[in-house]
Amino acid sequence: MNKTELIEEIAKSADITKASATRALDAMIEAVTESLKKNDSVTLVGFGTFTVGERAARTGRDPRTKEPIKIKAAKVPKFKAGKALKDAVN
Repeated sequence: MNKTELIEEIAKSADITKASATRALDAMIEAVTESLKKNDSVTLVGFGTFTVGERAARTGRDPRTKEPIKIKAAKVPKFKAGKALKDAVN
């Protein structure tokens, strides 16, 4: 499912227009993004938790030249599914 299909599903399920569903989804994504930028987590009970993880610096290898390269440390978004979501999938 892509973003357009998700918007259509939200609009149908919530009985709202696609424009309203688009604004709601965009607002939700922006709110989660802003929270993660501040290094906060976002917990949606039953759905899951969005957090920021730390990836350590490491040495990789350039696939073309086989030369070692340094990869910088980075912050990465993570998602851990909640129990209700896990149960729904299984």
